[in-house]
This record gives sequence, C-alpha cells and structure tokens, in this order.
Amino acid sequence: QVQLVESGGGLVQAGGSLRLSCGASGSIYSVGPMAWYRQAPGKQRESVASITSDSSTNYADSVKGRFTISRDNKKNTVYLQMNSLKPEDTAVYYCYAAVRLRSYWGQGTQVTVSS
Repeated sequence: QVQLVESGGGLVQAGGSLRLSCGASGSIYSVGPMAWYRQAPGKQRESVASITSDSSTNYADSVKGRFTISRDNKKNTVYLQMNSLKPEDTAVYYCYAAVRLRSYWGQGTQVTVSS
C-alpha cells in the first residue's frame, strides 16, 4: 500500500507564495509520474502540473510562469512552488503519483488566496 501525504497549504494574500509538498511512503520501489491537481468549489478537478521520473514537466496554461513543480526521487517527494498567487488559484490541491502502474491520491490541502 502507498500513502501520499501533502503539506504546505494555507491562506495567503494575492501576489504571495506558497510551497506544497507531497511525500510518498509505503511499499515503494520507485515512483513514476507525479502531479498536482486542484479542485475549486463547484468545479471539476483539473491538472495543474506534472513531472515524470526523469523530471520532464508540464503545466496548465493558467499557471505557467508562476508555478514550478519539482521532485526528489530519493525522498519520493514532489513539490509545487506557487508564486504570484491569484484569488482564482483558491482550491483544494491534490497530489497524484503513479506507482507500479497504479494511481494514488493524497487527501488534499486547502489553498486560499485572498484579494
């Protein structure tokens, strides 16, 4: 069994920064692609950023130039550095990881950006 534990969410003013972390633990030999998704109230969950095991990245257009995804393979941890935050970034952010072709999700962490 694999567990994903997120941390780093909170309340920040517009223009501020936050850094999310997500660590994978359990029966892990290696972690495949990892990603961050978010879900705002009344909206569908959407992909924010993803990173492969060799650190190739992809971003949603809405966060390009403001968010940076990275990972530490030794720690099985993925990070999301969020800068220049906007009120529309307010959502629950979920960590995703693929381990041995199975998908795992974190419990979510709330990010609230005030105007």
